[in-house]
Amino acid sequence: MFFSIPLRRFRPFFAVLLLPLALAGCGRFSPRPHKEYVYVSARETYLRDRLAAVTNRVADVQNGERLEVLATDRRFYKVRTDKGAVGWTDDLVVIDQQTYDQFMALEKQHAHDPVVVTGVLRDESNLHIAPGRTEEHFYVLPENTKVQLLMRTSVEKPLPAQAVPVPVPLPETPKKETKKEEEKKKRDPNAPPYIPPGPPMEDWWLVRGPQGQTGWVLSRMMDIDIPQEIAGLAESQRYVAAYKLTTVDDPESKFPDGQAPEYVAVTNAWRDGLPYDFDQVRVFTWVPKHHHYELAYRERGIEGYLPVTIGSTMVNGQTEPTFSFKVATSNDVAIQLDSATTAGAARPADMKTETYRLEGDLVKKVESTGAATAPKPAAPEAKKKRGKQAREPRKRRRKQ
Repeated sequence: MFFSIPLRRFRPFFAVLLLPLALAGCGRFSPRPHKEYVYVSARETYLRDRLAAVTNRVADVQNGERLEVLATDRRFYKVRTDKGAVGWTDDLVVIDQQTYDQFMALEKQHAHDPVVVTGVLRDESNLHIAPGRTEEHFYVLPENTKVQLLMRTSVEKPLPAQAVPVPVPLPETPKKETKKEEEKKKRDPNAPPYIPPGPPMEDWWLVRGPQGQTGWVLSRMMDIDIPQEIAGLAESQRYVAAYKLTTVDDPESKFPDGQAPEYVAVTNAWRDGLPYDFDQVRVFTWVPKHHHYELAYRERGIEGYLPVTIGSTMVNGQTEPTFSFKVATSNDVAIQLDSATTAGAARPADMKTETYRLEGDLVKKVESTGAATAPKPAAPEAKKKRGKQAREPRKRRRKQ
């Protein structure tokens, strides 16, 4: 005997069974949660399996590696590498996505900037997003890495935590200097033409690494790449840059193919925070007869700015090497800023370009009309000395 039961009595039961299936099907079309990433800013570190005093090493990660964030706990991240390893790391050895994007924007902005000069890192160095020791850093370059220098700026040197500010005394009436002291200052040719007042400063350079890594490095962490043959000819000055002008044929020299290079170099005092890049220009020429360098030209007391541009010009049917640099023509200042960061460098608003050419062993200034003039006359003392030496042979001839 069969009983007929209406289906409408089972509708609530079917609805309860079908509800989970409907929810599961709709979940396939819901948006996935946004993935969060951090990037390793240490040279190398490792992931731990848990947050505890005693942990196991899960995986090693290198500088620049991207890690997917799975969870956070205070200042720690639970992350997963591209190879699938999962572990915990400290936020002190990683940077977030926003900081990483700033570094990428800085790298893109300066990807095609002209190279002012090249340098070599003395030690392992961090590339910062802006000039300053407390600014975020990302890339870590090993020692002896060659970098391209793009722009210089100066920031206030931070005081150590234990330092106590010294009260600044009231200005006193300047003491009248004696004639000997004034003459001594005038005779010092290597003194900087201008030193700005204020707190101690330190120089930073915007550099570009071998793989395009871009960031700011403390200037004292690297050495300017200077040719070895003129490295010891700076006297008491600091080399800022050196450029090859031309070569001289000397088969007896130790240079490749007997071609001795001649250089133009710019220097300044051993002091950070100067408002200009260099205050002296020197030209070193090679003497084939004696097989050594000599100082063919020097200009002091200028306020010059990098870069120094090397070129050439035609004079009497011959190609002569030239070099140009910029000097300030007014006290107005313009700030050259990065679009990616708030960092920048102060530069004069008005500058002019000075051009010189090397004709044999003589350096002549090229005027705007294209004519060349002799370099600036030497100091009066040097004139007297040369005049005395020039008169001695005539006196000896008269005695004969």
